[in-house]
Amino acid sequence: MLKKIILALALVILNSGMAIAAERTLIVAHDATWPPMEYIDSDKNIVGYTVDYIDAIAKETGVKVEHKNVAWAGIFGELAANRCDVIASSVTITLERQKVMSFSMPYYTVQQAVVVAKNSTFTSAADLKDKRLGAQISTTGYFAADKIIGNKTKSYDAIGHAIEDLKNGRLDAVLCDDPVAADFALQNADNKNLLKIAFVITDAEVEHYGFAVRPDDKEALDILNKGIQAVKEKGIEAELIKKWIGK
Repeated sequence: MLKKIILALALVILNSGMAIAAERTLIVAHDATWPPMEYIDSDKNIVGYTVDYIDAIAKETGVKVEHKNVAWAGIFGELAANRCDVIASSVTITLERQKVMSFSMPYYTVQQAVVVAKNSTFTSAADLKDKRLGAQISTTGYFAADKIIGNKTKSYDAIGHAIEDLKNGRLDAVLCDDPVAADFALQNADNKNLLKIAFVITDAEVEHYGFAVRPDDKEALDILNKGIQAVKEKGIEAELIKKWIGK
């Protein structure tokens, strides 16, 4: 009889925990200026690889999600102020960021690519030493550019603004994550005859994207990790990569 009571209590506790997770709505912040990972489409919807990935996690774990567009400059403050639960905005997991937030297991791997004009002859970081480089502020592309030219990188609130300056001759190169570089330089109809990827910075460490949460939000972190694992194991991740990135 005692064993039956203990089992019943365990089931109640387990089901209660599952119900809490299932009833939760995660507010997810994106800086939707970073195609094909997260951007605004012609119908004003937030779309992209990361958005679909979060939706797949929600489906696998039974939670609800609400996507919101937040400028990169304020996105980390949004999390700290409890105005969102998750940052899903191509955030590279770094030691500095891990001091103030927790990260899920990685969901995508990138390197820094160098976007240049079509007629450029740059082939290595050494060619960029005295050049005009641009990147989105406080991104790993910005940090990589600063290492090359010594804290003289021109910063932009959105990567698209840097690309426009490159096209108009006000920059010599733009540094950003390789899937974003490919989207702007190789797939964008307005840019593919004007821009190219000169090279990828291969001597830097490979970067891993993770979903960021507040350090005390263990429930959200657990939901995300379980969801990522399911998305990977069921082949959903591979389908999303094929859909949005094409490799």
